[in-house]
Amino acid sequence: MNLPGIRTRLRPAAALALLPLLTLTACGSGDTDGTAPGGAQASPAPTDDPVAAVREVGSVAALLPADVRKAGTLRIGSSIGFPPGAYYPDGPGKPPAGQDIDITDAVAKVLGVKAVRQDASFETILPALGSGKYDVGTGNFGVTTQRLKTVDFVTYVNDGQGFAVKKGTTTLKKKVTDLTQLCGLTIGTGAGTTFETTLTAQKGVCAKAGKKPYEVKVYSENGATLTALQQGRIDVIMSTINGLRYQASQTAAQTAFLGEYHRLDVGFAFKKGSPLTKAFQAAVNELIEDGTYARILKKWGTAASAIDTSRINPPEHT
Repeated sequence: MNLPGIRTRLRPAAALALLPLLTLTACGSGDTDGTAPGGAQASPAPTDDPVAAVREVGSVAALLPADVRKAGTLRIGSSIGFPPGAYYPDGPGKPPAGQDIDITDAVAKVLGVKAVRQDASFETILPALGSGKYDVGTGNFGVTTQRLKTVDFVTYVNDGQGFAVKKGTTTLKKKVTDLTQLCGLTIGTGAGTTFETTLTAQKGVCAKAGKKPYEVKVYSENGATLTALQQGRIDVIMSTINGLRYQASQTAAQTAFLGEYHRLDVGFAFKKGSPLTKAFQAAVNELIEDGTYARILKKWGTAASAIDTSRINPPEHT
């Protein structure tokens, strides 16, 4: 659902190097070749571990298909982006951390299986579920009407869409409640996301309002989007509410959060008709009931995104 000529791609080496920029406590604007500023350190992960005490729950584990119980593993297609969802506190190649990582690991422990995580770019995970490459997909996937046509979801948080600008900018100063506020601006967002879909689908709102259209630039890596904002190549970022809030709290990022635009349930993703959904739903609800879920969200500062109960394929928020 991309418009011709609006997608921006990076050379693989540069994209890999830029990925950590969003998590740097001392990151400057960065360079287009992907070199980090001297002395930059990766944002440390919280040290508490609410997942450590989680144990298998037999009645929940019994909901897994027999072949999965026998194998003892689940193949997780995991998109590692930025905190608090999932990121590399010590850089690529080191263990990832974040809310999604903790919740996935806790669910696996309740189910009595091992989560075998395979890093993948965000836009490739949902199509790969249908081919059987992964059993489950994680990456802060919002539950939308369009996605529900081809993918099943088990919800675990409520997040959504928001906007951020470079701190001190005069381009936008207040919460974005209508996309016509973006007319004439350049918006950066992630490939294959609900943000890209929303911006593309609503591209005509500016013409209807008699204003200059906004331009969309789509990046494969979140770090590249932040760098583009810092360097003035885009005016505003559209991304996850929790991610942008976290980013704005980091002094070095120099961004300002412009509020929530559209709330979405976020869930584990499965191929349509997967036999795993009921087991995952029961596992999430077990974690909610025993308090582990609340401790994980408190750890990552996302308590405002808590849900009361996990659902399978809920309708998109309107």
